Amino acid sequence: MQPSPSPTSRPRLIVTADDFGLDEAVNEAVERGHRDGVLRAASLMVSAPAAADAVRRARRLPGLAVGLHLVLTDGPALLAASRIPDLVDARGQFDAAMVRNSFRFLRRHVQRQLADEIRAQFKAFADTGLALDHVNAHKHFYLHPVILSLVLAIGPEFGMRAMRLPNEPGMAPWLRLWVALMRWRMERAGLRHNDHVFGIRLSGRMDEATLLGVLHNLPAGVSEAYLHPATGDPPAIHVPGYRRTDELAALVSPRVREVVAERCVLCRGFGDPAVAGA
Repeated sequence: MQPSPSPTSRPRLIVTADDFGLDEAVNEAVERGHRDGVLRAASLMVSAPAAADAVRRARRLPGLAVGLHLVLTDGPALLAASRIPDLVDARGQFDAAMVRNSFRFLRRHVQRQLADEIRAQFKAFADTGLALDHVNAHKHFYLHPVILSLVLAIGPEFGMRAMRLPNEPGMAPWLRLWVALMRWRMERAGLRHNDHVFGIRLSGRMDEATLLGVLHNLPAGVSEAYLHPATGDPPAIHVPGYRRTDELAALVSPRVREVVAERCVLCRGFGDPAVAGA
């Protein structure tokens, strides 16, 4: 058994739920994971079907740090299709063809539509009255340099002070170089960010055993572990291979709570003093 780190050397940890607002089954899991477990942050999809329900829950959970989960692929846009015809189909849905769309985003008129949609999502979050703890993007699409540039330009107008850095240990060397450039750009913009993230390679499969493995091997600095919990798997949110109820069980696991208390400093989002002072 590994010894517990001393209190002064403990890694700092942010535990986040993505897709807040996607479905009431997700929202209920976020509330339960926060009240009964280690969940301290959630990333809100402002254009998702259950966003209003998510906002109502967040308002009665003052300890939950809420950020913006930008949706620019595989999900609903906020603006009407007539406003962003090169981004969405007639139903206002982004498709999941990220590689093809990455080349489309190099066109100036498409970039203008992207900027309009990103701004609309930031404004919708601001209109909730919730404090903006952080910003990230569905499927980490802000790895695309055009999207990242637009977020860095627009976000500060709406109080953006922190972003998720998708820097997961063990990633490919070429991706490490790309993430290093993202880190440099975030820091140049004066934004806070995590040092490490856990949840990319095992997205939707962060069960108790996996989360315990992460906790026992947390590197120094600020880490974010993000999950996709839900109280069920209704057809509207079904993703093959995702085990959303197992992820909720991990968040409320007594063993997970014990190990978190023993091994790390659990932070309330990116605005926590333990992160802001890093």
